[in-house]
Amino acid sequence: MGGGIAQVLAAKGHEVLLNDVDEGRIRKGIEAIAKRLDRDVEKGRLTGEQRGDVLAHIDARPHVHDADVRLAIEAATERIDVKLDLFRFLDQNTPPEAVLASNTSSISITVLGAVTSRAERVVGMHFMNPVPVMKLVEIIRGLATDDATFGFVRDLALGLDKTPVEVRDFPGFISNRILMPMINEAIYALYEGVASVEAIDTVMKLGMNHPMGPLTLADFIGLDTCLAIMNVLSDGFGDTKYRACPLLRQYVAAGWLGKKSGRGFYDYTASANGAPAAVPAAAR
Repeated sequence: MGGGIAQVLAAKGHEVLLNDVDEGRIRKGIEAIAKRLDRDVEKGRLTGEQRGDVLAHIDARPHVHDADVRLAIEAATERIDVKLDLFRFLDQNTPPEAVLASNTSSISITVLGAVTSRAERVVGMHFMNPVPVMKLVEIIRGLATDDATFGFVRDLALGLDKTPVEVRDFPGFISNRILMPMINEAIYALYEGVASVEAIDTVMKLGMNHPMGPLTLADFIGLDTCLAIMNVLSDGFGDTKYRACPLLRQYVAAGWLGKKSGRGFYDYTASANGAPAAVPAAAR
């Protein structure tokens, strides 16, 4: 997500500082951006010169101390402790007038802003994955977010050819408050033996015209991320309808996190032709 956000900003001529926890991850981020740009060149969407211009606007480095930035967009893993530490760090290491934004998919912007000295300049910018393709950006106002901050990030999103939608600061916002319970219910249907992985996904693709089934989508999002968001919804609302399915918890405990780990509801390593295969029922 961070690499995708950096790419769309750089493509519009913004100077971007790309940071991660170590140089290895930064290098992988740049390599992923370069591969996406290479595909765009191959398909005629970009020229080689435009590809080079995008990369030239990205400064990848392992530190952000005293960085002269107007906006910092955090895209760390969906863990409240990680994000709180990061916002404390950004508050101390960016100019006091800089806006601090989070790409969180569920965590309270109010809570993140409260650990800084500039809660009025803390806001949510929830991009959709893959960022270069998806048009939506949820813009979430924390309790203290002021109009100037909201207007700044809304205008930025419009300048990136995105569609900004204003959302109040409630658990899961709009997208994941609706999406994650659907995915969780699909997992319950599998858990209860209602149907197979392929059947559940096929029903939602052909019956509801979804571009991919909920179990495939869960694998692409990451089952650990799905579980983290369900926990935020459950804790935030105190309603049992947001209780994570035991099968989801079991998969995460086993390290079956989806596509990124090679195995989730589908096995991404076993197929000779590269197509994912549903994990056999016996393995569940």
